Formats: sequence, C-alpha cells, structure tokens
Amino acid sequence: MNRRDLFARASRRPLRGRRRRLVALGVMTLLLWTVPLPGQTPPGSGQAALVPIRGEITDVLRDSIERRLEQARADGATTIIFEMDTPGGMVTSALDICRMIKNLPADVRSVAWVHHEAYSAGAMISLACNQILMSAGSAIGDCAPIMVGPAGGVEEMSERITAKAESPVLQEFRDSAQRNGYDLRLSRAMVKIDEEVWWLEHLETAERKFVDASEKAKLIDEPEEGQAAWKLVATFVDPLTGKEISTKQPVDSAKELLTMSQSEAIAFGFAQGIAADLDDLAERLGLSSLPVYHQISRWEQLAMWLNSPLVRGVLFMVMIAGAYIEYQSPGLIIPGAVALIALVIFLGGPYIAGLANIWTIVLLVIGLILLALEIFVIPGFGIAGILGVALILVAFIGTFVPAEPEMPTFSWPAMEGTWTALKTGVIVLSSSLVIAVIGLMLLARYLPELPGVRGVVLAGPDGAALALEDPYPGIALVGDVGVVVGDLKPGGTARFGTEVVDVQSQGEYVGAGLRVQVLKREGRNVIVRPLPDEA
Repeated sequence: MNRRDLFARASRRPLRGRRRRLVALGVMTLLLWTVPLPGQTPPGSGQAALVPIRGEITDVLRDSIERRLEQARADGATTIIFEMDTPGGMVTSALDICRMIKNLPADVRSVAWVHHEAYSAGAMISLACNQILMSAGSAIGDCAPIMVGPAGGVEEMSERITAKAESPVLQEFRDSAQRNGYDLRLSRAMVKIDEEVWWLEHLETAERKFVDASEKAKLIDEPEEGQAAWKLVATFVDPLTGKEISTKQPVDSAKELLTMSQSEAIAFGFAQGIAADLDDLAERLGLSSLPVYHQISRWEQLAMWLNSPLVRGVLFMVMIAGAYIEYQSPGLIIPGAVALIALVIFLGGPYIAGLANIWTIVLLVIGLILLALEIFVIPGFGIAGILGVALILVAFIGTFVPAEPEMPTFSWPAMEGTWTALKTGVIVLSSSLVIAVIGLMLLARYLPELPGVRGVVLAGPDGAALALEDPYPGIALVGDVGVVVGDLKPGGTARFGTEVVDVQSQGEYVGAGLRVQVLKREGRNVIVRPLPDEA
C-alpha cells in the first residue's frame, strides 16, 4: 500500500466521525429549540395566562403577542395578564395589540400588570385592558407624539402634523377610557401637552373629579353665588404605606405629559391595586393557581436579536469587508457570497420586524444600478456614483426607521421614537463603516505575519522583489544616441550599436533613419527624442 492510499484511508476516518458529530449536533439543536424557555410552563395547566410585554414594541412583538393570545385561548384561559415593562415603541404595532385585546371574547378578562413601567405605547396597551394592576415602584403614562429636533430638543410641530400624529392615539385612549371608566381628561393628558388638569373635592359630599383650568376657575377662583363649594384635593392615601401624601396641583400642567406613579395611578382611578409578585397577583385576581407563562419563542427572539443595533452593525461591517475583498480580488466568490448573505440578513431582519418598507428596497436597487454604471460604464467618478452612494446610504438608514401612522412616506419625522431610530441608524452605520475600514487596513498589514497564516497568505513583496529586470543591461542608457529602425508612432525600434531596442518618442512621429537620444528610462520603457540632422 503506497503513501497515497494510506493518506486517503486516514482522511476518511475522521470525516465519518465529523459527520456523526454534525448529525448529533443537529438533533440536539432541534431538541433545544423545542424545549420551553426558562420560566415557561407547558400550556394547559391553569385558568390564567401571563403574556410578558418587555422591551421595545415592534411588529415582531405584535405577531408574538397574537400567537401567544391564540395559544392561551386554545388552552382555555379565562384571564389573560399582560406583564408590562416597556418604554414604548411603534405606534402602529401598539394600535394592533390594543385591537387584539379589545377583540377578546366577553368571557375573557384582560389585565395589565405594570411591572415595572408602561410608557408611551405601553400605556396605550395597558389602558386597553379591562383592569390595571401596578407593582411597587412602577409608573405609567407619557404617550404624546412629539418632534425632536436635530439638536435633541423638543420642537413645535405644525397643527396639521400634530393633528395627524395625535389623531389615532387620542382615539384609542378615548375608546379605552369609555370602555373601562377612566377619566377622559386624564387620558387625554397622557397624549396632549397643552392642557391643565386639576383635582377637586366637594366640601359637603366629598365627591372628587378632574376638571380643566377654565372649570377650576369657575368652581374655586370665581364661584357663582349659591353654587356648591369645591376645594382642591390636598392629600390622598398612599396604598403602599397607608399614609396621607400631598397632591401635586395641577395634577398635570400645560407643560408636561401625565405620568403616574403606582400610588397616583390608583388614586386617579386607573389602577385597582398593587401586586408585588405573582402570588400577590393571583390573590388579587382571585385565581386558584399561578398564571401560566407564555413566553416569546426562540424564533421571535432571533428576529429581535437580528434587529439589535450591535448585530446590524456587525452585519454591515461584514458586508463592507466582503464586498471590498471581492472587488479587489475578482473571482474569489466566497467574500462576495458572504457579503450578499450579510446584505440579505441586514435587510430581512427589519422586514420581519416591520421597520423596513418597500421604498428602502427601491432606493437600494436604484443606488446599486447607478453605482454599477459609474464603475463599469461611465469613466471616472461623477454625479451618478455620488448619487448612487447617497441612495444606498439613505436606504440602509431607512431600514432603522419605522413608519408613522397617517404620515406620508418621505415626511419629516414627527415622533420621538422615529427620531431615536433615525439617530441609531446613523450612529450604527457610520461607526461600522469606520471600524470596517480600520479592520481591513489592519488585516492587510498584519494578517500575513500571523504564525498560523504565514503558510497560507503570502506576505507583501518588498521593493527588491517588485523591481523589474532591466531588458537592456548596459545598452540605451540616458544620453546614448541611436538610429531609428522602425518609424516611431510614437512607439518603434532603434539601433544602439549592434542591439535593436524598443523605444518611444514623446508623442511626435520620428521616421526611420533619423537619430534619437535617450532621455530617460521608466521601467522597461526607453523614452527618446529626435536629434537635428546637423547634430
């Protein structure tokens, strides 16, 4: 048996072993993806379901909530608890979630457990539920669409933009207030920033109500004769400590949005109590057992992970590096394929999450076409190339920016979340581009010197290796005179002594038989000039 057969036999053994290990790894991966997440109880073991809503509200989370609601209903849950811990997110996604909650059957009770915050879209979802419970140290409110300027400050919006941005949000809050008995003025105060709300108490009946500034002036500042007497509510009972605490008046000023602590939410009639943990929550809701967790699936977690700024930044760096390597070394295929896969994931993640729109793809395609025309068709780098690069960058940044309800596609952002997403996109792309350029420079400089790579990647040649061999050693040196053999047009041949040398004139025509003198040597090129006849 020769050495080739021995090598072939030895190489086949570990290959079979690797195949078995790969198959085992694939089976284990499938099993892990089918096992419930930590903290998730198998369905069908309780009368209540707990659906956590954590982090930013996106279309991925909306679809996940829809799936979990269907699962909870299929398991026979009659109480569905939404554990709220979110700073807000996309208004369109939140509106869809509110509709899901309100379309639940009449025999299903929906409860929002604010644990620990429900701001913006989170407050909207909480008010859509039949009941709200708070946890200790929790807060709810602040759901106004505002415009954030380039410097980061809040700017005044035009009446038309304000009306468009606020209309669906106000309608949703108004509907929830009417359904669940919340005060309309306080509900509006979470959305509108120019309205005052005061809390009054009747001196005789102890009735309490919320009024605007004009009604407060009529009842307290300038009461009519014979009118019932009212006063400002000075204190209310803290449900956590049982002590009297002072009331801030007005409870919502014209310069702020209503944001309530757990105690204020109970005192103002939004929340029905405080639940510190799951046991307390089950007791307050009269459940015979703890609610069943319905967590987000791993595939949904993967979609959210792909949309995280860090992951998208890495994908953008991989895309830039792969495209550059493929452009510099055509035919390698692997760098170009890696860049294409990174591009597909970079664009596919936002579509899954509902961030990217069709216009981003249109701009990207147009930009790539213009850039290709500039590189392969139009000489130089001009308007087409600059416009192509600009459209590509706008398309990439657009994948970070969600659509705003009832707003034109290319309108100026009107909501704080839109501005935040826009700034995130600019920061991620610019920083990733800088890191990719630095990484490519370091890779080209130090990769060939690494111990494990020296035998695979050749180091760059030095000056001596790059120096071209002189084809005419000792012949046709600078200042030498020869005779043209073949006409110079401007290239041709000239005889120097007994040797015929390829030479070039400086652009002029030089006929055969005329004498020429060597001006300079540029690598393998010999540059000459004609001499006058009398020379």
